Amino acid sequence: MKITHILLAGTILIGSVSCSKLDEKPESLLVSEQFYLNENQAVSAVNGSYRKLYESGQSIYNSLFQIAVEMATDDYEAGPRARNAHVRAISNLTHDASNDRMEQLWKQSYDAINASNQNIEYIAQIDTEKINEFIRQRLINEAKFLRALHYFNLVRWFGPVPLVLQPATSLSVDELYVAKATEKEVYLQIIADLKDAENLPQYKSYGDNDKGRASSGAAKSILAKVYLTQQDWSNAKLKAQEVIDKEGYDLFPEFTDVFNIDMKNGIEHIFSAQFKGNSGYQGNSLASRSAPTDIPGINGDYADAWHTEGGLYNSFSSQDKRLSTTFTIGMTSPIDGKYYALAKPQFHKYYDESVVGNQSQSSKNLPIIRYAEVLLILAEAENELNGPSSLAQAAINKVRVRADIDPVGADLIKDTFREAVFEERRKELTFEYQRWFDLVRRGATYYVTKLKAAGKINAAPRHLHFPTPQRELNLNPNLKQHPDWINN
Repeated sequence: MKITHILLAGTILIGSVSCSKLDEKPESLLVSEQFYLNENQAVSAVNGSYRKLYESGQSIYNSLFQIAVEMATDDYEAGPRARNAHVRAISNLTHDASNDRMEQLWKQSYDAINASNQNIEYIAQIDTEKINEFIRQRLINEAKFLRALHYFNLVRWFGPVPLVLQPATSLSVDELYVAKATEKEVYLQIIADLKDAENLPQYKSYGDNDKGRASSGAAKSILAKVYLTQQDWSNAKLKAQEVIDKEGYDLFPEFTDVFNIDMKNGIEHIFSAQFKGNSGYQGNSLASRSAPTDIPGINGDYADAWHTEGGLYNSFSSQDKRLSTTFTIGMTSPIDGKYYALAKPQFHKYYDESVVGNQSQSSKNLPIIRYAEVLLILAEAENELNGPSSLAQAAINKVRVRADIDPVGADLIKDTFREAVFEERRKELTFEYQRWFDLVRRGATYYVTKLKAAGKINAAPRHLHFPTPQRELNLNPNLKQHPDWINN
C-alpha cells in the first residue's frame, strides 16, 4: 500500500496535554479541519492512520507489542542485548505502573484512535463535489476498522479504558479528563465499528496501489476474534465460517510462503502491518531484534529471545515445516562464507535475505490476522459448541497438513481438543503477537500455571492486565487504577 506522508494535527492524547487556557482551540486542530478539503487529502489522512500501526521507532506493530506485551509470556524473554530495564522488568514480571512501555502502549494507541476519529468526523464533512461517495464511505469504514483494532488491543491489555469517539476540538477539561468506560461498553463499540467495516470491499477488488488496506474479510476476521475472546462461540463460528466461505482466502501451499516478500498481501494475508525497507519506510525491526550478534556480517541485535524453559522450540516435531521458518539454529556468514552454529535457536521469521547486513530494513510484513488463524478460530469455537466434530477437525487439520504433521484424530474429547487448538496456535503464530492474548483469555489460573511451569515465578493473577500508566493517572484525575494493581 502506498503511503503519502502528511503533516496532520499533533493529536491530543488523553491526559497528555497541560495548558493554562483549557478552553482555547489549538492551532493543530485548525490545521486538521483545513486539511480535509478533497478526496486526495482524505486518502492521505487515512493512509497516515495506517502508518501509525508500524511507523519508525518502537511503534505498536513494529516491536512495541513484543517488548511490552509478549515478554510477559512463557515463550519469550528479553534477549542478551535487551538493555532497557523496563523491558527486562516485563520479561521478569516485575513491571508496575511506572513502566515506560505501558506508557507507550497507551499513548500510541490513543494517538492512533484520535487520528481515526479525525478521519471519521472530517471526511464526512467534505463537499460532495470534492469526493466520490463510494471513496468517502470506504475511507470512513477503514478508519472505523483501525479504531476498532486499537480499542480491541487496549481493552485486552488494560481492561476498562476511556472510550473517546470524537476528535479533540479544544483543550477543555471535559475533553481531556475522560473517565474509563466499562469493558462491555468498549466491546460494544468495537463490534459496532467492525460491523460497519464489513461493508468494505473484498481484498481482491483492490488494485496494486491499495494492497494491504482493510477489507470486508479483515473486518469479519477481527470480529470473529472479538467474539472468540468474549467466548461468544456461536458468533465466532458464524463469522469465521463466513470468512472461509465468502471472502476468497486460502492457505499458501507452503508455510514459508507466508513470509516470502514476493507474496506479500497474498491469498492468506487478511491484514498485515506493511514494511518496506530502503524506501523511506522503517523496516520490520523484529528481524534485527532477533538476529544473531556473533556471526560476521549479520549485525543482529539479539534483543528478543525465546524462553527456553517454556519449551516452545521442543514442542515442534522434527518434521514440522514451520520449524525452519520460525527458528534458525545456525547461519552462514556473508563475510567469510563459514557456517556458524548458534548456542541456542533464535527467531527467524522476519529475517530478510535481501538486506543481510542491515536487518532493520527488513521488508517482511507482520501478519495481524491471516487465514490460518481464522481456521483455528473456527476449530476452537466449534469445539466449544459441539465438541471435536468433523468440522472442527477439518479446520485444524488443514493447518496441520500444510505443516506436514499428522492430523488430529477422532479420539480426542472436548478438553484435549481445546488444548490441541491452543498448541497449534502457539506454533503456527509464533512471534506474531498472539501468545499473551491466548494465555490471558483462558483466565488467571491458566496463565499463572503456564508461566510458573516455565520458570517465571513472579506470575500473578494481576498480570491478566497491564497497569494503567502512572503518568496518565497523574495527569487525568478522572482515571482510576485497575483494581488488580492497587497496592501492588
